[in-house]
Amino acid sequence: MNIIEPDLNGRQLRIGIVQARFTNEIGSEMLKVCTETLLGLGVADDDITVATVPGALEVPIALMNLASSEQFDALIAIGVVIRGETYHFELVANESGAGVTRVGLDYNIPIANAILTTENDEQAVARIQEKAADAAKVAVECANLVNRLLADQFEDEEEHED
Repeated sequence: MNIIEPDLNGRQLRIGIVQARFTNEIGSEMLKVCTETLLGLGVADDDITVATVPGALEVPIALMNLASSEQFDALIAIGVVIRGETYHFELVANESGAGVTRVGLDYNIPIANAILTTENDEQAVARIQEKAADAAKVAVECANLVNRLLADQFEDEEEHED
């Protein structure tokens, strides 16, 4: 049995982050925690690119453009959608989540989705630290996994050619 162990070494990885500015105080704090965690995992400051967008619905288009550049090993989506009194919450939460997932699958790039969906500000604030740190770890681990799987696939193809 071949087991690929989790690899949280961020050296040599390039990470793109898209932060939704709506509810910016929470998003900005998430960005701070996320980047600090990436740096702690060995990702170089120069290898982290941050783009901001107005809100959660705009995150997927920015992710798509980062992914299509082929300059990143993984991406991270940061933001918060807080329930209001209308159906808008469900629309924004569902569509932004689906868009983030679609970009990852369409471009074969890991995307850590750290767009919080909460009932109120207090719930969002309580989740900043854990969700933002987790997003950084997920991005590094999944970037290493995909890079490893792609390298193994390339090696298998070379062996079959010989």
